[in-house]
Amino acid sequence: MTISDDNDLARLKEIGRIVANTLEAMGKALEPGMSTSELDQIGRTLLEAAGARSAPELAYDFPGATCISVNEEIAHGIPGDRRIARGDLVNIDVSAEKNGFFADTGASFAVPPATRAVERLCRDGRRAMWTGLQQVGAGKPIAGIGQAIGTFARKNGYSLVRNLASHGVGLSLHQEPTEIATWPDRSERRIMSEGLVFTVEPFLSLGAEWAEDGDDPWTLYSSPEAPTVQYEHTVIATRSGPLIVTMAG
Repeated sequence: MTISDDNDLARLKEIGRIVANTLEAMGKALEPGMSTSELDQIGRTLLEAAGARSAPELAYDFPGATCISVNEEIAHGIPGDRRIARGDLVNIDVSAEKNGFFADTGASFAVPPATRAVERLCRDGRRAMWTGLQQVGAGKPIAGIGQAIGTFARKNGYSLVRNLASHGVGLSLHQEPTEIATWPDRSERRIMSEGLVFTVEPFLSLGAEWAEDGDDPWTLYSSPEAPTVQYEHTVIATRSGPLIVTMAG
């Protein structure tokens, strides 16, 4: 979508803050021994208390309020009986709707004790996301996002998952512009218009280049199998740069 007035902006900021606060609370609650369904229930309770509805449930009938992916799972993990263990790498993706507006955010968490390589991966996953966000602005090329993230990944010895892309968001969970690469894409020619709303969400990895289907209709796995992190913000392209709406507070 393209933000057209202050009312739209206020509503987008509201749902952005809700999903950001929910993600932050889930990350703080994460501990060994809890099941992913118990963690998901925390997210559901917070979203409902804020008057929001889970976007994956609403849009796709996903079997959970949030997506929780552990270790080899890198996206769209279904909350269930799996118990979180010490040393696990857990991704939490929270998206929701309120008053007709959608926002989407996510982060990866290393459950202590984590290896130095995984701790560094988490740190650099955030850095990769911010590297992409810095390329956002009205009139700028969309391709600049993937080019900057690709340069960062290459310089720091990482791979990027190349079939999980950023996307437009706002009036639905996934909308135009679709398939915004967070890796270098020479075919990308689109320009960011003022007020354009979309996500920036690179999947940075210690070796994976693809996400592959598993046994259920939802969960995606790293291929080749390797620790992989995702960090995500919903952002608006403005004349003065990126306006991030998924900040907790």
